[in-house]
Amino acid sequence: MAKKGTKNKQATPDFSKYIRLFWIVFTGGLIFAVLLFLLASYGVLGEMPDHTELENPKNNLATEIISSDGKTLGKFYYNDNRTPVDYSELPPYLVEALLATEDARFREHSGIDARGTLRAIAKLGSGGGASTISQQLAKQLFHGEGSRNIHERIIQKIKEWVIAIRLERQYTKEEIIAMYFNIYDFGNNADGIRSASRIYFGKEPLELDVKESAMLVGMFKNSSLYNPRRNPEGVTNRRNVVLNQMVKYGYLNETTSDSLKKTDLSLNYTPESHREGIATYFREYLKQFMKDWIAENPKADDEKYSLYNDGLKIFTTIDSRMQQYAEDAVQKHMPRLQAEFDHQNTPDRNPTAPFLELNHSEIDALMKRSMRQSERWRHMKYDLKKSNDEIIASFDVPREMKIFSWGGEIDTIMKPIDSIRYYKSFLHTGMMSMDPQTGHVKAWVGGINYRHFQYDHVKQGKRQVGSTFKPFVYATAIDQLHLSPCDTLPNSPITIEANKFGNPEPWTAKNSDGKYGDFMTLKHALATSTNTVTARLMDKIGPQPVIDMAKNLGVEEDILPVPAIALGTPDLSVYEMVAAYSTFANKGVYNQPVMVTRIEDKNGTVLYQFTPESRDVLSEEVAYVTVNLLEGVTQGGSGTRLRTKGADKYSAAYREIITGYPYEFTNPIAGKTGTTQNQSDGWFMGMVPNLVTGVWVGAEDRATHFKTITYGQGAAMALPIWGLYMKSCYADEELGISKEDFEKPEELSIRVDCNASDEDEEAQMLMEEEEDVNIGF
Repeated sequence: MAKKGTKNKQATPDFSKYIRLFWIVFTGGLIFAVLLFLLASYGVLGEMPDHTELENPKNNLATEIISSDGKTLGKFYYNDNRTPVDYSELPPYLVEALLATEDARFREHSGIDARGTLRAIAKLGSGGGASTISQQLAKQLFHGEGSRNIHERIIQKIKEWVIAIRLERQYTKEEIIAMYFNIYDFGNNADGIRSASRIYFGKEPLELDVKESAMLVGMFKNSSLYNPRRNPEGVTNRRNVVLNQMVKYGYLNETTSDSLKKTDLSLNYTPESHREGIATYFREYLKQFMKDWIAENPKADDEKYSLYNDGLKIFTTIDSRMQQYAEDAVQKHMPRLQAEFDHQNTPDRNPTAPFLELNHSEIDALMKRSMRQSERWRHMKYDLKKSNDEIIASFDVPREMKIFSWGGEIDTIMKPIDSIRYYKSFLHTGMMSMDPQTGHVKAWVGGINYRHFQYDHVKQGKRQVGSTFKPFVYATAIDQLHLSPCDTLPNSPITIEANKFGNPEPWTAKNSDGKYGDFMTLKHALATSTNTVTARLMDKIGPQPVIDMAKNLGVEEDILPVPAIALGTPDLSVYEMVAAYSTFANKGVYNQPVMVTRIEDKNGTVLYQFTPESRDVLSEEVAYVTVNLLEGVTQGGSGTRLRTKGADKYSAAYREIITGYPYEFTNPIAGKTGTTQNQSDGWFMGMVPNLVTGVWVGAEDRATHFKTITYGQGAAMALPIWGLYMKSCYADEELGISKEDFEKPEELSIRVDCNASDEDEEAQMLMEEEEDVNIGF
């Protein structure tokens, strides 16, 4: 029993030492954190970007090829198909989707979201991460994915925080958002928002709508997992999460969000690669152009520009609309032409198909040459170091392959030697279109399918030009002899004796149709491609002046000075022919074809500006008279089908391969068809005052051709492509393709109207002179 008056006292606990310990730990932790940040900032914890690197982060930027109408034709890149955009080029919904999903307080913090960081620490990361957009940008720019080692990851996180704060000081919020969109890899070669919007939706970023914006922002979580091509369901769900976030933060109302969530992704997948898109052959030409330019134009520090990483911009003369019309014309005509060719070359109709006029030993020799010229031979010989016998044997071993057909790629099993023969059955084309007044090349189609046929038939390919060479002879004769289209020459066989012009044997010119007559005007002779009249002109002037004329007109190839060139024996390119014909349309002034107008670096500094190269070749009068002669081709010669209608009712050729007929052009057109002796090459050169276009069609080997001229002439093989192309160009009035007359010289002393008498023509000239005088007063 306790004693009375005794108190049960308890001792008061002393917390002072715990409080001191707390403040010591807290202060120590704070000092340690500050020290860590300082150490990170000074680079002690690992390399950190300096001020210069923050100002100019090193990204691999693709070189962009830009058309004359401001469209992207394609890009040059190794791994990163990235072309940066400004904040002003991002639609509001895209930015709002990003903020709602990735960093709702982005406008409030200075690189680190303190509330989000504390929440993440308190919940040990279970409530979501705390990385701000600035931190994520820092990670993307300077050290990539986080380490799996916890200690290294903490150091990386600290460095992210430091870099994020520096980025916030260096850039505006808008610039950080743009950089973040530009740096991200959206998969499928879609590096950055511009590539992503073009590849997934076929449009520029500013054209993206709400649900498209939500889908792309949803991919920030993991573009590999949320790949719309492989995982459309997962991407749709992720997109809907982004839409919910936009509702949560007031960027979107719930009704709109609910309706959008019911829709599919609406992808318009448009892959971007070196072998896809438009102007593929032109882009390949441009690659070599740029390599040459880069070799000759180093940077200020003597380093070479990188075509694939330096973000150059190449401004070209190609018009994306005209390029598309040209490619469409080829894609419409060539399958029909090929179908007729295949019909004529079934085994029962041609046992040596696709070749004609070759025996079996000649075909074997041709195939052996083709084997040795193939990529397969090169790879096995020089990369794999195989013997010739091993290589030859491999061509007889069946293997899986994809082969081209006009109906789409075919997966098949075939011997490589059989695939070579299969591909030799295809007809190819080369087409170039140019403004003669500026030299600007507007369209360039080097073949039928770049993925399977890389050889460029615009500039690489040189083929016999046939009758398209005749205008060079006529122009030379007009220039030297002052001839008129109305002058006449005998239409009878002519033989130029041996050694007269360096020809070792006598040379006789005959008409392809075997028809002859008395006399024929020059205009009618060129319109009907009468060989005897052209040969007589050659006999009067000789081959060397014609060669000199051709060289001045832009022909680069060396030509043997013999009389036979009058009928088109030289092998020339579409590029050369278009440049030469453009001189006629440009009043006798040659303009060197221009493909690149300027080159800029990634900052917009002009590195190259083209300088026009031109020269006077012909007088304006001679050029006009030559054009007048060429107009006769479409008025009453082999190009008349450009103006007619109804021929398809009685001609199988018009129904089967004259694609796009009737064209029903009524405006002035100068042109010339060309067909080589055995129909192996078909040409059409067509001109209006502000556009000259050349088209060639033929097979890889000259032994592959149509049997008859019905289908094998230039008017059937090449002219339809020109007709389809021009119909599309005229339908697009924004292009401003001329329908006017070719401008007549103020002084014209050569008679061109063969329907009028000499007196009428002279009176007309006098009247025009008087009108000019009156106008002058």
